[in-house]
Amino acid sequence: MNQWFNEELDEQYFDLGARVSIKIGETLFEGQSDFQKLQIVKTPNFGNMMILDGAVMLTEANEFAYHEMIAHIPLFAHPNPKRVLIIGGGDGGAAREVLRHACVEECVMVEIDGLVVEKSREFFPTIACELDNPRLTLLIEDGIKYIENAQNEFDVILIDSTDPAGPAEGLFTADFYKKVNNALKVDGLMAAQAESPYYFQKTQKELFGVLNGIFPYTTMYLSAIPFYPSGTWSFAFASKDYSEISHARVVDLEKMTPSLQYVNPALFRGCFALPNFIKKIIA
Repeated sequence: MNQWFNEELDEQYFDLGARVSIKIGETLFEGQSDFQKLQIVKTPNFGNMMILDGAVMLTEANEFAYHEMIAHIPLFAHPNPKRVLIIGGGDGGAAREVLRHACVEECVMVEIDGLVVEKSREFFPTIACELDNPRLTLLIEDGIKYIENAQNEFDVILIDSTDPAGPAEGLFTADFYKKVNNALKVDGLMAAQAESPYYFQKTQKELFGVLNGIFPYTTMYLSAIPFYPSGTWSFAFASKDYSEISHARVVDLEKMTPSLQYVNPALFRGCFALPNFIKKIIA
């Protein structure tokens, strides 16, 4: 019998008195790793869905709205991204999109929870399809510890994290982003999932307060993601040198556009257009 999964936004870190509801069917997997509770369920209309610690991570039908945006916007903003680091991203979606770029020689993906990787291979094969790509170095370890030893190594770093609680809590701190800055090359840039500007403004103010004190150039860009709270999601963009458009590989993006479901040249430019209330949040 179909039931409803409710992501309650009135407990623990967030106290909003709101929730996200999605009709679900069969439970395909439920287990507890050393870090978090993982559930994978079928839905009638959105394919399989992943839930971590009670929060929806992805649905098969709509995952492109997240994965294309976290990967392609920063990669096309960099003139020649050869070495990319993903912290988190255990489902493999960000890595799949990064590896569409022929100029990327190596993508290092550091995921703390091996159970997420294992079950993504099993239940989300179209998302995890590039986890065995020879250009991908997959490490099951703590990304915060990994980046401590990285100096001037990466052109682009992607922070594909969960909400700032549990294993991802340390990925929203000044100490962590100083290490990210050190791990980037002199013209490197980074992108990070940055929550909803409607629901999580306090988190965003704190995050951009950190980024503005570390990187010469910071901004935010937006995506419409129906399975996330409010349906409007944001990403932080921070760079040592380039703005989002100053060195953009527009010709390469035009060539890739027919194979993408979300990103195109007009959207690349438009996603950085921010409402006034968001400009105040990140100032």
